[in-house]
Amino acid sequence: MTPSDELSAYTMFGRSDWAALRSNTSLTLSDADLSALRGLNEPITTAEVGDVYLPLTRLLNLHFLAARNLTRVKAEFLGRPARGSPYIVALAGSVAVGKSTLARVLCALLARSSDHPQVELVTTDGFLHANSVLEERGLMRRKGFPDSYDLPRMLRFLSAIKAGEPDLALPVYSHLIGDIAPSECQVVRQPDILVFEGLNVLQARGAAPVVVSDFFDFSIYLDADEADIQSWYVERFLGLQPTAFRDPTSYFHHYRDLPPADAREVANRLWREHHRANLRENIQPTRTRADVVLRKRSDHSVGEVWLRET
Repeated sequence: MTPSDELSAYTMFGRSDWAALRSNTSLTLSDADLSALRGLNEPITTAEVGDVYLPLTRLLNLHFLAARNLTRVKAEFLGRPARGSPYIVALAGSVAVGKSTLARVLCALLARSSDHPQVELVTTDGFLHANSVLEERGLMRRKGFPDSYDLPRMLRFLSAIKAGEPDLALPVYSHLIGDIAPSECQVVRQPDILVFEGLNVLQARGAAPVVVSDFFDFSIYLDADEADIQSWYVERFLGLQPTAFRDPTSYFHHYRDLPPADAREVANRLWREHHRANLRENIQPTRTRADVVLRKRSDHSVGEVWLRET
């Protein structure tokens, strides 16, 4: 697909034009709220929330209400009670692009609407195979690539949550130890909206009869120039070196005392040899499947929004 073919499916909005679509949607998050929600080296301001997130939240609210009304119409036609099913919003994008902050802020905004008070966030990290399995299969160097995930388990979860099953227990990935946490789980209890965040959530695998994205009601891709994402990844690595890496249980503990120049070289090497390949081969090609693409500038702010029309 050429760039012109890709863009033909979207209406492109500059920051100010997109901000005008906020209408009367209220800003319900304070600076203190945002401070608690933002990730390391992922700055976000109330102005950014007002200009970018509130129009997006308004759009999602309209889609959610339309989907719920359609459920009622179908139930009335069939002559049976309407069965609730979570509205699933997918969020995709590269490592270090800011997905975690976007997901948390989006959940906080959506949860403050009276139309759907229960919103939950699930990340695909919990569906990674345990390191022992990855080692056994020779996949440790491909962690984060599509084949490092327990896809059948992911599909079973999405099918169950769409079917309205209660109290679904999921594994939890610990970024500290770099592995599935052996004694933790996340219990998902029939939310009104589920935000499902991960690197490869929009990927369609070959001729598989069912793919993860079949369960999504709306999808968002967080985008930026590759050079900017690499820079953010390196800065995040350097920021973690004197903090999380100091913990003896940290997967990256052996990098804690590297001189700054050496640490920067290690981070750039990890990017080149691992994350860049995943971005180019698996993540960025799924951008054309998203309903909304948020394009970041080099300062992390969103400067452009693409809205799918076809």
